[in-house]
Amino acid sequence: MDAILPKVTIVTPSYNQGQFIEATIQSVLNQTYPNIEYLLVDGGSTDETMDIVSRYRDRIDIVIHERDKGQSDAINKGFRAATGDLVGWINSDDVLLPDCVTQIVNLYKQHPDGGIYYGNTLRILDEQNRDLGVIKTDIPNRTHLLNQNYDVIQPGSFYPTKLVQQVGYVNETIHYCMDLDLWLRLLDYAPIYRYSEKPIAAYRRWGNTKTSTGGRRFYRDIQQVLQKHGANAYSRTLMKTRYYTLKDIAKQILLTKST
Repeated sequence: MDAILPKVTIVTPSYNQGQFIEATIQSVLNQTYPNIEYLLVDGGSTDETMDIVSRYRDRIDIVIHERDKGQSDAINKGFRAATGDLVGWINSDDVLLPDCVTQIVNLYKQHPDGGIYYGNTLRILDEQNRDLGVIKTDIPNRTHLLNQNYDVIQPGSFYPTKLVQQVGYVNETIHYCMDLDLWLRLLDYAPIYRYSEKPIAAYRRWGNTKTSTGGRRFYRDIQQVLQKHGANAYSRTLMKTRYYTLKDIAKQILLTKST
């Protein structure tokens, strides 16, 4: 490890996100931190994605373009190829703000024992890149994540590469909340540290995101992950998943009756 400038690997999993991927790529390439390895893993996009990627090919360290088994598989391909001291991923419709990696590395230098380094404030953008404000989530420890608040802020979060290897990478059987599962496994071994002065990443809220379209399947995945990791049966987190599952079922019943 370079004690002065630790290397940070950023992975972008991609599939048919030509509408947004250029902003994602530019957000990585425009980071103020100098020692970044950038990997883009595309699952065989058929839209304009690869034409856009080709414009930046000389500035992206590794591009993988082949069919995969989904987002988790794509992330793991990148993680397994990573040579950085820290590793993280940014989805192909989200963006990192310019000093994201600089702030994370500063946090890492202050607390080298960590398992997760993240910004607790996330900017929200819409489909037209309009600013919808910010959300803030503090996750002080594993117990809180498991029983109080499962809202992981994934964009702008980074992890020691060796620890990701140790816990077995991202669980490829999980479709929606692989980040939550990874965080819980990392926190079995090391603490979490947060940067809280300002947003360092932005999440795009639009109609075709997995979170927006997942419905009860999304909350079922969360519930299964929480139960697997030992959440209390009456925890706030599990009660929340049950509430939203029932709400989605009621919504579908009303839609069926109205047609």
